[in-house]
Amino acid sequence: MKAMVLTGIRAMEMHEVPDPKIEAPTDVLIKIGSVGVCGSDVHYYTTGRIGSQVVEYPFAVGHECAGTVVKVGAGVTRFKAGDRIAVEPAMPCGECDQCKVGRSHTCRKLTFLGCPGQAEGSLSEFIVMPEGSCLALKDETSLEAGVLSEPLAIGVYACKLAGELKGKHIGILGSGPIGLSVLMPARAAGVGKVYMTDKIDARLELVKKAGADWVGNVDKLDAVKVVTEAEPLLLDYVFECCGQQEAVDQAVLMLKPGGKLVMIGIPEVDRISFQIDYMRRKEICVQNVRRQNECAERTIELIEDGTLPVEPMITHHFPFERTKEAFDLVAGYEDGVMKAMIDFD
Repeated sequence: MKAMVLTGIRAMEMHEVPDPKIEAPTDVLIKIGSVGVCGSDVHYYTTGRIGSQVVEYPFAVGHECAGTVVKVGAGVTRFKAGDRIAVEPAMPCGECDQCKVGRSHTCRKLTFLGCPGQAEGSLSEFIVMPEGSCLALKDETSLEAGVLSEPLAIGVYACKLAGELKGKHIGILGSGPIGLSVLMPARAAGVGKVYMTDKIDARLELVKKAGADWVGNVDKLDAVKVVTEAEPLLLDYVFECCGQQEAVDQAVLMLKPGGKLVMIGIPEVDRISFQIDYMRRKEICVQNVRRQNECAERTIELIEDGTLPVEPMITHHFPFERTKEAFDLVAGYEDGVMKAMIDFD
């Protein structure tokens, strides 16, 4: 089969690789139909690493995906050939202490699709996943919607971790796919005012249409000044969705005493810092978000009942053979890109 693999920094080639095979009774062979380009994929493309996870070339990234079941193992009970599914890229062991207390996303033996040293990614014609990582889609649900259930589940989980959102005023710093993935479930939860920032006007226009009350380009204005003047008591929650030190600093200043900073963005650097005087005096709580935990199926339900509309997130389409163009587009934040999709069919 064909796979698009990283071969170096900002280098990517189509390779012929062995077809994946069903080996375990619970394995599901999937024909990939669509893949979303995620910011973490782009980190591997542009820098070859995220923290301690370093690419050994050649390697296929990609984890936001959906497709059609081709074949199932003898122990699979929920799926058959021809079923359309979204893929939950995490593959927990189900046996460690973390899995047993309901934290499968921090499983001690977790493997993750498209993560160096763990599992080859979904930028290939076929993949094999365990049945537990397969999520059924209704016939009328598009594969693209299934793809977007992955980043949206992170937003749903982040909102769950934040706490009671009804009537609360929040900030979302970073208006890319994850920022939008937070905005939609927050709106569905009855949040009060939403303030969003970014450095790309096209993204700000999009999230404004999707429900943000105020948007601001941090390269053109002092977002902290604007928000604190509009909200003298400051914000209940701030979701940091871009992985930037300056956004963390802005979040601390925007938060009210007792507020919560929810950190979702993945920094390219190894360390970030906090203005500890403000953090301490305000008694700010910091909540890190690690992917999603038991929110994937609920997210698909919210997509399928219309609560979370996915259409606004998709801005670009590329055929499989032009995957590198998609990665260059996303890496350069070009042409107002929000979510670039790789189409296999």
